[in-house]
Amino acid sequence: MTMIRLLEAAAQLPAAWSSRVLATVGNARVKLVRMDETAYPEECHDFDEGLLVLDGVMLLRIHGELLWVEAGQLYVVPAGTPHSVEGGSRGTLLIIDS
Repeated sequence: MTMIRLLEAAAQLPAAWSSRVLATVGNARVKLVRMDETAYPEECHDFDEGLLVLDGVMLLRIHGELLWVEAGQLYVVPAGTPHSVEGGSRGTLLIIDS
């Protein structure tokens, strides 16, 4: 088994908003993303997506509502739900999807 130091791994990502798959658990992928102050455009998936903020804050827009997801908080975006990340988000995000 390999130990992964999440914040160190995020610091080594080549660019903000580029994800890296760290592991696969069953059918789920565990991905790491370094957020910066720029917005991330709206997207929609045919699978649920877990968004766990490890440090910093993510400004998540869902159904026109702006949600502050802070370090230590997990938001699960249901399949088929359009969502985006507003400018001003920063830190490290762990994504769990399939």
